[in-house]
Amino acid sequence: MTDKLTQQQVNQTAWAACDTFRGVVDAGQYKDYILVMLFLKYISDVWKDHVEGYRKQYGGDEGRIRRKLRLERFFLPEGASFYDLHAARSEANIGELINIALEQIEDANRSKLEGVFRNIDFNSEANLGRTKDRNRRLKTMLEDFAKPELDLTPSRVSEDIIGECYIYLISRFASGAGKKAGEFYTPSAVSQLLAKLAGPKPGDTICDPACGSGSLLIQAAQEVGSNDFSLSGQEVNGATWALARMNMFLHAKDAARIEWCDTLNSPALIEGDQLIKFDVVVANPPFSLDKWGAENAPKDPYKRFRRGIPPKSKGDYAFITHMIEIAKRKSGRVAVIVPHGVLFRGGAEGKIRQALIEENLLDAVIGLPANLFTTTGIPVAILVFDRSRESGGANEARKDVLFIDASKEFTPGKTQNLMEEVHIGKVVETYRARREIEKFSHLASSEEIAENGFNLNIPRYVDTFEPEEEIDVAAVQAEIDRIEAELVDVRARMKGYLKELGL
Repeated sequence: MTDKLTQQQVNQTAWAACDTFRGVVDAGQYKDYILVMLFLKYISDVWKDHVEGYRKQYGGDEGRIRRKLRLERFFLPEGASFYDLHAARSEANIGELINIALEQIEDANRSKLEGVFRNIDFNSEANLGRTKDRNRRLKTMLEDFAKPELDLTPSRVSEDIIGECYIYLISRFASGAGKKAGEFYTPSAVSQLLAKLAGPKPGDTICDPACGSGSLLIQAAQEVGSNDFSLSGQEVNGATWALARMNMFLHAKDAARIEWCDTLNSPALIEGDQLIKFDVVVANPPFSLDKWGAENAPKDPYKRFRRGIPPKSKGDYAFITHMIEIAKRKSGRVAVIVPHGVLFRGGAEGKIRQALIEENLLDAVIGLPANLFTTTGIPVAILVFDRSRESGGANEARKDVLFIDASKEFTPGKTQNLMEEVHIGKVVETYRARREIEKFSHLASSEEIAENGFNLNIPRYVDTFEPEEEIDVAAVQAEIDRIEAELVDVRARMKGYLKELGL
């Protein structure tokens, strides 16, 4: 087949393949099997296309063909392709055969895929059922992905379509898995807004220390406008880390360094005994993470918590201070999504917030609409920190903080609200121009924030109160009198009509 596939066709076909597991296996589990199979099908179709192309070019010169294939972006070992597994789909040990194929692919592509499949087991009785049921499900899944409408050869689909399908599936799984907000996926509109606010430019190093499946990092990379950037990320969940690695591969960002680690307790992006510093740091960390490691904070070797130790039951400021510490001195930019409590909670959080403001690091506070995430309806905010505001930085003279209330900038949806291009554009334009707009944005001086006790609750700074229309009581009473007079007249006429009718 050579006809082009649209994004919608690929998305719908891939999602339909999930029917094998839907209602039988929890979405939080079967997403990994579906996404790995999509990955395997795509690289198998690309590899098959390359092999056929070289055979046409070099005829029967198998040695030359193999040498050419070795120069490709990845190598698919013989017997490990999707089509080999599809041919063996009725075997009694099909789950084991899939595991073996994935292990071979890892071994052949260690620099790009090492460890990516270690958390997935297609021979798992716990996740996929006993042998008979497991084999039936795996056979059906292989047949679903073998359908002609899911032919993913490069002549039919682009890398962008596959990458976007991957993100589409991740978003659908995020909706159905019952996960906490943003655990492995940030809605694309929110990612786009966050990336634009962070403003990555050519040559920048970009990091997401809570990268989930990597969608926010990819959005930040697209915002650069060229291929001159480097990506780094950290993720604590092994299965989600694997998704991020595959996501980077599918988006042709193989060079991204994605580490599997606990960012707060054992960060892996280090050089020597120091944290690596980045030009741009973006994240949608887990909201108010409980048991984040407060007990380890006093002896943190990187001194990230010198402003104070966040409460053990709320890790928001642990992530915020980590992000600020890994941003380059005097130039680094940070954009982070937070729950609104971060703006006004007192105690240790209040002290940390005050310290960050007094250090002149906070650049903007942006309130977003409620119900943007698939798994929570609470409104969230974006905090932008700019280390160029430090002494010696390009913006050290800037002492104000821009507050934006974008809570009404959305299009209502059936299950969740959506920020569209016009809404995102309004926020970004206002931020870049640092413009005051009535009932939308306000530039608050450091003195004004101090007077408010370093409380960043947006309504304290942006007045969105809409006065009710004044009621003319006299006019309303006159209207009531007129209606009552008409009613008396109507009743009198009705009484006459009834009398004429003898009623």
